[in-house]
Amino acid sequence: MQQLVERVPEASRGGGRTPVGERVAAATDETGDPVATAGPTEEAVEPTTEPVEASTVPEPAPVDVVEPLVVLPEGVDEAGFAAGLLSPDVPPAATGVLDVVPGEVPAPGAGEVKTVRVQVERGLEVDAEKFATLVMDTLNDPRSWGGDGSQTFARTEGEATFAVTLASPATTDALCAPLETEGLWSCGQYRHAVLNHMRWVEGSGIFGDDLAGYRQYLVNHEVGHVLGHKHVSCGAPDEPAPVMVQQSGDVLSCRPNGWPFP
Repeated sequence: MQQLVERVPEASRGGGRTPVGERVAAATDETGDPVATAGPTEEAVEPTTEPVEASTVPEPAPVDVVEPLVVLPEGVDEAGFAAGLLSPDVPPAATGVLDVVPGEVPAPGAGEVKTVRVQVERGLEVDAEKFATLVMDTLNDPRSWGGDGSQTFARTEGEATFAVTLASPATTDALCAPLETEGLWSCGQYRHAVLNHMRWVEGSGIFGDDLAGYRQYLVNHEVGHVLGHKHVSCGAPDEPAPVMVQQSGDVLSCRPNGWPFP
């Protein structure tokens, strides 16, 4: 049987405390001969009872999202840019080639679905996608022809119920014949609403500075013809004009209005 004997160095006898690390433990057998020695002992570490705060990771600072700067074309305001205009110039004629604006957009409302193909004459300084978006947003506005729930409009690039085309004054005259548009007016006939680019840029005296309102009127009025509606007259002077009143001139006996269901 082995016994553990603590040997104290001579210098420490006499009551002095032996420094930690100078104590040596020796193992002896029954005869007293040493069999093993242990290294310096270590002081016990008292367990702490104090709570340890969990480390927290600071949240990242919010990052400001900077909207890209939109530089408007010279002579074009925000409403005109949203309508697709890239220049205020109005050429009397362009190429005569009608480019279909690609893309399919489903009808958002209830009622009979009318499909619309949107076209822009090649050579006009127009963002065709913006023009098409404004046309479809106008037709599917609750104040437009689907406002009574009878119909809704889907955009297509193939065969369609009717087409909406933005054309130069000369091409408008050709597409609208035998109607005489004289380079000044637009038309809606034969499943085709033709919008005169000159009017799209310049508007009308009746709408004045409200070019956005006039463009909505032009879409609704000419599509109204395609849907079978004819011209009508104003009612009382203080009432809004029915959308099928001609409002591309300079004089109106009632208030301007571009919507079938204002």
